[in-house]
Amino acid sequence: MKYLPLVWSGIWRKPGRTMLIFLQASVAFALFGMLQGLKTGAAQAVHQARADLLIVHSRSGFASSSLPLGMLGQIASLRGVKFVDPVELFGGIYQNPSQKIGIVAVRPNPGWLSAFTFRVAPQYAAALANTRTGALVRVRLAKRYGWKIGDRIPLQTNVAQRNGSTDWAFDVVGTYGDSDVGGGNDTILVNYDFIDEARAAGRGMVQHFNVAAADPGIASTVEDEIDRRFANSPNETQTDSLREMAQQNMQSIGDLDFLVRAIVSAALVALLFSTATMLMQSMRERTTEFAVLKTIGFEDRCVFLLILAEAIVIFGAAAMLGLGLATFVFPFAGRFVHGISMPGIVFAAGLALAVLAATASAALPAFLTARMSVAGALSGH
Repeated sequence: MKYLPLVWSGIWRKPGRTMLIFLQASVAFALFGMLQGLKTGAAQAVHQARADLLIVHSRSGFASSSLPLGMLGQIASLRGVKFVDPVELFGGIYQNPSQKIGIVAVRPNPGWLSAFTFRVAPQYAAALANTRTGALVRVRLAKRYGWKIGDRIPLQTNVAQRNGSTDWAFDVVGTYGDSDVGGGNDTILVNYDFIDEARAAGRGMVQHFNVAAADPGIASTVEDEIDRRFANSPNETQTDSLREMAQQNMQSIGDLDFLVRAIVSAALVALLFSTATMLMQSMRERTTEFAVLKTIGFEDRCVFLLILAEAIVIFGAAAMLGLGLATFVFPFAGRFVHGISMPGIVFAAGLALAVLAATASAALPAFLTARMSVAGALSGH
């Protein structure tokens, strides 16, 4: 503790240089924290995606999928299927083009809602089942637009009704909380049967089926059974679990671990070169000061540790600021990348990395300064 005043005065001898090192390190550790948070969020999303929940869609592709509703009974009859539900997805616009709403049409049975972890109060689920034009609105969406139970929501869509209109209206009968498969924050749940009977085209068709396996251990067997049932038919299917789809999405963006390591490594190497150069310059300017310290009894090891302590304090404070900024940003980023977070292990790893970076940057300048000749330093040689 008695050396803290020396460390503190050394840090602020050149405030401009200190702040430059501090800001460079802060940016580097903010980048480290955000990238590690993204990596953790991606891994968490894959881990949390359930293997027993299956999506059955056309083999021609998910986006262009169109399957007969009559397939529902055949899928439900397979061994290991707990339940199956038709799902139709389309989009709507509320008031102006920037206010886009995702519409998820389902048959609102309690098993489907609970299995897919929608947090819906029992009375809201019952209200949706008993109201043909009913809609359950995600909590965040309801707060954004000030919607409440009993309100009627007019939406413009690209799905025409039998009367030729593309305008649909739904009655808010309740809200639901966030889930791991809800398809984003701007979504509402409506009745599939109402949509199917009222639309002009595509009646009796469904985009995909959601299937729950009776046990996660037999999910892959159920997948194979479903696809075999419809093999070589006009409606060949491809069945994937939510976990498989999450893994495919991650693979589509490449090797995330490699990208994170490469970017963080490049940032840290650049930081080490720049800070080591500035520290070398600082030590040259302070040669006389350190010579005086050695003259009054400071050993080489003590001088080395003093210089190292200055660098560790700057890097440690910068790491805390950078990681703190990354933590502050995550709640906002989480609206777009589900699961992104700053685990304690990432924060601890960042602080440990700060100590290592400080040591690597300051080790050579500190060693050379500690080994210098007092007589030569005082004489200017």
